[in-house]
Amino acid sequence: MTSLDTAITAVTVYPDRARVTRSGKATLPAGEQRVRIAPLPTTLLRDSIRVAGQGDVTVLGVDVITERQPAATDEQVTELLERMRALDAAMTELGDADRGAEARLKFLEQLARQSAERLAKADEERVIAFTESLESQYATVHAARREREQLRQRHVREHQSLERKLSDLRGKNRADVQVAVITVEAAEPVTVDLELTYVVPCASWSSSYDLRLVEDSLTLRWFGLVRQNTGEDWPECRLQLSTARPAQALDVPELDPWFISAAPPAPKRRARSSMPSVEGFGPDDDVPSFGMSRSPAPAGAAPSAPPPQVRESTATIEQGVTAATYTPQRTIAVPSDGTSHRTVITALDLEVRLDYITAPVRSPEAVLRATARNTSDHTLPPGRASLFHDSEYVGATHLESWAPGEERELALGVDDRIRVERELLRRNASKATLGSARRTEAEYTITLSNHTPRPATITVLDRLPVSRDAAITVKEIPTKPQPVTRDDLGILTWKTELEPQASTTITFGYRVESPKGTTIFGLGD
Repeated sequence: MTSLDTAITAVTVYPDRARVTRSGKATLPAGEQRVRIAPLPTTLLRDSIRVAGQGDVTVLGVDVITERQPAATDEQVTELLERMRALDAAMTELGDADRGAEARLKFLEQLARQSAERLAKADEERVIAFTESLESQYATVHAARREREQLRQRHVREHQSLERKLSDLRGKNRADVQVAVITVEAAEPVTVDLELTYVVPCASWSSSYDLRLVEDSLTLRWFGLVRQNTGEDWPECRLQLSTARPAQALDVPELDPWFISAAPPAPKRRARSSMPSVEGFGPDDDVPSFGMSRSPAPAGAAPSAPPPQVRESTATIEQGVTAATYTPQRTIAVPSDGTSHRTVITALDLEVRLDYITAPVRSPEAVLRATARNTSDHTLPPGRASLFHDSEYVGATHLESWAPGEERELALGVDDRIRVERELLRRNASKATLGSARRTEAEYTITLSNHTPRPATITVLDRLPVSRDAAITVKEIPTKPQPVTRDDLGILTWKTELEPQASTTITFGYRVESPKGTTIFGLGD
């Protein structure tokens, strides 16, 4: 049997697994030969093994077998243990010597203190001789301590090396090695290039994005995050990311219908939401505010030609019938440790329409909304997207799968320069008299102000109560201006254009009538 040394030359990563290609060159005599390739990951899918290559041979078959490593002999283990015990004894002796040196230093210090008063009356020669003797002894002690410390470090390193060898020897009784045995037949001696491919689980890739808004342009950068824990490290090689599947967030505000009825509401069941949170906020919490102010250009500054932008490599694409495969220009090594390694797939300039949307009954903030169209040929997989205004990071969102030609609404953060105020102008309730109905009225105003340097298109959402009981009627008080849409669930929508530094006011309200003695639930706003 011929053992063939191979190296990983290509990896195709799928969302939940990977296909690995190993390559090697072998010189074979004529006749039927068996070629052994090892070690392979223990988790590989045996049915996925395939053999290809170049050379005038016929592949008769390929088998995957499990080999057990030979058990370590007692003599090898005993020899290592004896050497480790000898090192332990040597380090104990070094410790004893250090304690002896410490005692000697303390004696010298005590001797110096006791002799100081006597030597003060002695002649200069005796003082000098005593001092030199003391310095010499100190130097001898410290030099010996340094030598022992160097020797101790060598013993420690050797002890650690012996521990690793002992662990390897003892582990051979438990370690299994996957081996591929390829049977080939050659009519004459030949040199052949063999490729072995197999599929392993515990590998995946996912998408992440950068969405960068500059003036009125939106750029999307798409990254692939590759991770694996297959048991073998992938070197820098041909890496492909495939969308095939073999075998926390900024939200555009929306309103729920506002129902009222004569029956009390059922108790709410509190459940954990499956929606991802954004920057520590839950899906029902108010969206955090992100400023968007930009520094103005200096007055009178002469325009100059901007420097060229830094270019970023992008992956090549192979479109299949139901999936695409991306090959990044830059190869990356991916160790088998489960950590993510990022590579650039592509950058896209998206068609985008910008406006603002606000639901002041929920939060007095205006969210910058981008209605973007995917004008590329790429189907963008779901993934987390970081949001930037110019170079400033403003938050994150989650992109669902985005098909070519599809439009998508993206929340790009809160603009504090669009001011929104919702106020209750009046609220009154009349008690029912004999033969009359009880009446409750409320009227609101919404004031919008544009403090940005450009015109702003603003969509405003609010709501009226909706009756679930035939005995309760809801009527709309005259609204100024009229909403562009109102639906059967009581959601009102206004759209307004505001010039810079301009303001506008929306007035609306409702009247609720109910028979005498009827209690209305859900009317509190």
